[in-house]
Amino acid sequence: MKLNTKNNDRRRFIKNMSLGLGATVTGVPVLSSFSEELATALDEAVGNDQDTKKGIALVGLGGYSTGQLAPALEQTKNCYLAGIVTGTPDKVDAWKSKYNIPDKNVYNYENFDEIADNDDIDIIYIVLPNSMHADYVVRAAKTKKDIICEKPMATNVADAQRMIDACKENGVKLAIGYRLHFEPFNKRVAELGQQKLFGKVTEVKANFSEDMTSGKPNVWRLNKEMAGGGPLMDLGIYCVQGVIYTLGKTPIAVTAEFGEVTKPTYFFDVEQSIKWKMEFDDGFVAECESSYAKAEDLLYGKAERGWWKLSPAYSYDGKKGQTMEGPIDFENVYEQANQMDSQAMHFNNDQQSIVPGEMGLRDLKILMAIYESAEGGGKRVEIS
Repeated sequence: MKLNTKNNDRRRFIKNMSLGLGATVTGVPVLSSFSEELATALDEAVGNDQDTKKGIALVGLGGYSTGQLAPALEQTKNCYLAGIVTGTPDKVDAWKSKYNIPDKNVYNYENFDEIADNDDIDIIYIVLPNSMHADYVVRAAKTKKDIICEKPMATNVADAQRMIDACKENGVKLAIGYRLHFEPFNKRVAELGQQKLFGKVTEVKANFSEDMTSGKPNVWRLNKEMAGGGPLMDLGIYCVQGVIYTLGKTPIAVTAEFGEVTKPTYFFDVEQSIKWKMEFDDGFVAECESSYAKAEDLLYGKAERGWWKLSPAYSYDGKKGQTMEGPIDFENVYEQANQMDSQAMHFNNDQQSIVPGEMGLRDLKILMAIYESAEGGGKRVEIS
């Protein structure tokens, strides 16, 4: 990778990113530092010998597991796809054949807990609808396997805390699937903002929206009970994170408002769109938006002596960046592979992930405050 701005190469970039991107007062990282040790470990990892890799079981074989995680696990160096858990028997044969999964590593939701006795599986990755995350993380914790859970980690703060408590009680580690902590474009933005390379940040805007109105309305992401909400839970969480790692700190309060519902066939249960502002202790205010009825993908920052923009910023690939000095010139990386390699490495070293459950809890508190504000007509809601 090579920057087209003032920083020279990948090693220097990684080293710089490990400086000054520490924890907030709550101990939760604003952006996990991609350390020199981690870079070396990922560059010089164990190769293809499965005896030295961590076996991952994917729980839920929907679109994300099928299209992203399973293919990524063919590229990982520290872990591999060892098992699957599905409630759809018709999927089993194809997955077994494609990924060489033995019968003994195939589970359903009834016998899921038997993973405790399977030495092939070291890590359980929960890739289910949001409302199912909490119960399956608690069940997974009892198997004494380390856990990765997709974002958002839960649909309410109480469940998120329950998940963290269960993992602590069972002596296992919990990581959240925050893939953008493992790719260079968003890390460059964090460097620009937190290290004040263009001076003090004066403006941040984040927008992540996708059009969900071209398909059928009976999908789980449009079901509030299953998803916990609409675009804010699914896409807006990226905007929340983007603002936090641009500034290097967490908000103290939010204000929000729901957008107009123009397509009630789709948005009778969850919001169609939502705008919100995040207020920080120095008076700085960031502006965010997320919608399920249009397409936009932006993380923008302005400082005293310059500006930067990522667009796309959050999508799986195709990221592009620009600053006042020219392009942010990185190769797009396989984020999910980097993510799982890092998490497996930390678990193997008996270390907590750089995107821990506590980070997911922090973000969920912010999301719930945004909803509270919007439901209250835009009232200011402080973050606990």
